[in-house]
Amino acid sequence: MSLWIERLRGGLGSWGPAASPVLPVRTGTPRRMLGPQSPVRLLGFDQALVFVAMTLLLWGLVMVYSASVAMPDNPRFARMESTHYLIRHGFSLLVGLVVAVLAFQVPMSTWEKLAPWLFIAALALLVIVLVPFIGREVNGARRWIPLGFLNFQPSELAKFAVLIYAADYMVRKMEVKERFFRAVLPMGAALAVVGSLLLAEPDMGAFLVIVVIAMGILFLGGVNARMFFFMVAIVTLAFAIMIWSSEWRRERIFAYLDPWSPDNALRKGYQLSHALIAFGRGEFTGVGLGGSIEKLHWLPEAHTDFLLAVIGEELGLVGVLLVISLFLWMTRRIMHIGRQAIAMDRLFAGLVAQGVGVWIGFQALINVGVNLGALPTKGLTLPLMSYGGSAIMLNLLALAVVLRVDHENRVLMRGGRT
Repeated sequence: MSLWIERLRGGLGSWGPAASPVLPVRTGTPRRMLGPQSPVRLLGFDQALVFVAMTLLLWGLVMVYSASVAMPDNPRFARMESTHYLIRHGFSLLVGLVVAVLAFQVPMSTWEKLAPWLFIAALALLVIVLVPFIGREVNGARRWIPLGFLNFQPSELAKFAVLIYAADYMVRKMEVKERFFRAVLPMGAALAVVGSLLLAEPDMGAFLVIVVIAMGILFLGGVNARMFFFMVAIVTLAFAIMIWSSEWRRERIFAYLDPWSPDNALRKGYQLSHALIAFGRGEFTGVGLGGSIEKLHWLPEAHTDFLLAVIGEELGLVGVLLVISLFLWMTRRIMHIGRQAIAMDRLFAGLVAQGVGVWIGFQALINVGVNLGALPTKGLTLPLMSYGGSAIMLNLLALAVVLRVDHENRVLMRGGRT
């Protein structure tokens, strides 16, 4: 009798008090019922994940302004206003939020159908950016396509495209995932094509992230452990050969090992040494917001690759630990959403969500490690925080897709259809 009363209350909606839903949820083990002791929030999206993402975005906007406010004092940037990067970064955030809202409306089944075409489009853009007079060259690297109001970076789209394609690929190859030549080799060939185009720019950092995303999805999709470690060995050897065959990459490794030597401190180890000085000045609580000295033309790329060093100087160890904690929580939450989708037999959606977690978590790890001197210097931005229009927009697009996965999980848990 009480069950019928609860159902009647649920049908009346606002005419009756809200009841605690009892929903069957698959958790990877036998099906069980969630009662009042384990409530499930039937909201349209994960509010906590949105809150953390917005915190990082707004905090990043403040720090980008702080890190770039003094740049017009340099004759090289004399024509810029002190708010130049603040305005451009704010514009990128607005565009990214619009893109995210639109992406949230797209069902995961549609993303699955678009996966091959999105991958082809990314390849086409990676080719176009290498064409003279189309791709824009900065500091010897041709990575951007000018679009007037912003410079689009195809390598950022390639990260998302490979993520979607790899998830769709694993769904299609699930029956032969134990066979190297039928499951792993074709994906390796696709990554080789992407890698050759990225290394021609050159953009080894983006290639590294893409390889980790693809390998992470293959591993999470159930590829044989021996094949996975074999792939890891091949990839490690390939990157070692690329580093050893490039003089300037070797110099970066040597500078990382000894950034304070007279030769390295003024050359390849210049950024790292000044980043470490910034962290040293910040100590526990920092010198105060806006009080950084290293950003006054001592630390190159302070508003992009080395934004965390400015955070460490101005907000100290407390600020750095808070940034790391937010990224750890976000990565864990995204992976949980992916596991939940896989437990509900939604393999593609689950692998996409977990792929986003691998992407954001790994790139944040690399950026933090580079800033702290724990890893060799590599040009990768801090997701959601560093200056960079293409990166911000694709990060927001990826998070919107994760929220879509979570939304569809919630719809299915309450008996609806996606």
